Amino acid sequence: MSDEAPKRKRIFSGMQPSGEAHLGNYLGALRRWVELQDEYECIFCIVDDHAITAGGDPSELPRRTFDLAVSFLAVGLDPERSTIFVQSDVPEHTELAWLFNAVTPIGDLERMTQFKDKSKRFESVPAGILNYPILQAADILLYKADAVPVGEDQKQHLELTRDIARKWNGAYGEGFFPQPEPLIGEAGRILGLDGEAKMSKSMGNTVPILAEPDEIWERVRTAVTDPQRVRRDDPGRPEVCNVFSLHEHLTDSERLPDIASQCRAGTRGCVDCKRILAESIAETFAPMRARAAEFEENPARVREILDSGAARARAIASETVAEVRRRMGLDWRSGVVAEG
Repeated sequence: MSDEAPKRKRIFSGMQPSGEAHLGNYLGALRRWVELQDEYECIFCIVDDHAITAGGDPSELPRRTFDLAVSFLAVGLDPERSTIFVQSDVPEHTELAWLFNAVTPIGDLERMTQFKDKSKRFESVPAGILNYPILQAADILLYKADAVPVGEDQKQHLELTRDIARKWNGAYGEGFFPQPEPLIGEAGRILGLDGEAKMSKSMGNTVPILAEPDEIWERVRTAVTDPQRVRRDDPGRPEVCNVFSLHEHLTDSERLPDIASQCRAGTRGCVDCKRILAESIAETFAPMRARAAEFEENPARVREILDSGAARARAIASETVAEVRRRMGLDWRSGVVAEG
């Protein structure tokens, strides 16, 4: 009887380098990634190749990449338990994406909801916006991931990844690429402090995870609450209040019944309710700020972690791409008979 532990399933996920992570990133993805390290073989990537499709100042990208790496480490992603790296350090991502162009119908790409939304921002739509989901598929399938932690807004892209895997397998070899399953988190769609749009740094409706308590309060005090509650003593409806929904993610669960009941009775004002939320956020972020400070004082350690992660990722990626090239007939030397 073997004493070997069963092999853990592998997951892959990535995040664009927009700089320091924010509350929406934490609630929607990062908190769950930290938990998944206990159960899965985890590969986490800073997807800078994806980021360039949006344009922007290239001189800012290296700093944004470093800041997101610090955020990854600050929230608790552990380089001893997870592979953490930068996408462009593993060129097999973009090579596999190109090879997947051979099996991906353009109509499937044009039907992507995010393509329809993003293309409205451009007078002339870059091809990278259309092909974005192919690179996402390459990110995942390069490591033959069994599952992908995704939000509801990414399920369509993951289904396209599964379609690409099926089409490629059908053309070049059944069973080579798995069809990764979605791991849907419980957090759902995290609305911003404006109560309308998804939390986003560009929308200014979120809180940076390394913000100090004073900054947290300055942002949270502007948060939208129950629109029908005008005066302090008006009865409120916690079930429709976005601030209360954030309490459910961040505030001690034992305090929630009291917060909800006083809201309904109009005995606690919205400002006081926001103050409790700001304190909960500050308490959650405090250990992250401490860890981030240590990494920011030692940038060489951050580079070492990312370089080591890229080396581990390349070891898997190069093997995958070598076999893909062989099966697609691109390893021409193997088909040439030596003369003489």
